[in-house]
Amino acid sequence: MSFVSLELSTTAIALLISGASFVAWFFSMLAGGGSPFILIPLLSVLLGAQAVAPVITTGLLIGNTQRSLFFWREIDWRVTAWYLPGCLVGSILGAWIFAWVQVDWLQVLLGVALLGMVVNYWLGRVFNWSDRPFTVQAWYFLPVAFLNSVGSALIGSTGPIMNPMYFSYGLEKEAMIATKASNKAFLHIFKLLSYAALGVLQPDHIGYGLLIGLGAVPANLAGKWVLERISNDQFRQMVYAFVAVSGVAMLWEQRSWFLAW
Repeated sequence: MSFVSLELSTTAIALLISGASFVAWFFSMLAGGGSPFILIPLLSVLLGAQAVAPVITTGLLIGNTQRSLFFWREIDWRVTAWYLPGCLVGSILGAWIFAWVQVDWLQVLLGVALLGMVVNYWLGRVFNWSDRPFTVQAWYFLPVAFLNSVGSALIGSTGPIMNPMYFSYGLEKEAMIATKASNKAFLHIFKLLSYAALGVLQPDHIGYGLLIGLGAVPANLAGKWVLERISNDQFRQMVYAFVAVSGVAMLWEQRSWFLAW
């Protein structure tokens, strides 16, 4: 347990996590995901780095399950059907690696990739490229889900790394949110089972994760109300803005890695 967590009472930690969860889930509804980037730094300080992945996975399972139920009719089940096999294998492999090693450089790679996606998107707007520069087929989600699940199991979440892929497939607003939430719910089920089987899931991890999930309930309701009142273009711009913020945050968090080099 970290030094900060020793200075705070259990009640104070619970209140901090619940409040941060509400804020994170509300904004993630409007930005197509990304709640972990608000929660992970806080959890790391309060609970220690090793607890982040199991705790955030528990919370994300609850929040994404609820979110997918809100938009049940919008889910593209063809995408989910291709996503699941890669997600299952990737979650098991990633959890096994997590139990033995820490891969700090993975966040650096993801941060660079996120910023590259943003640059590509804004150049496309400047030079009037198509909003869908390449066509994504449903089966593409199988290999990408495998890689995404490995990374997610290692660092807790890969954030909005797959958002451009959903857009290129043709999903917008509610359909994108619904399908992504459904896929993420399955991902976090597989991750939790893998963590438990490998002995890295503790009872207090589940308790703190439940707080994150409970904070998601009112936030998802409020976010859904706002989402219905914005346009597809506004939604897409907010998503890419958050992708950029996420990329910078990942690189900043691993600044010690750059200094070491």
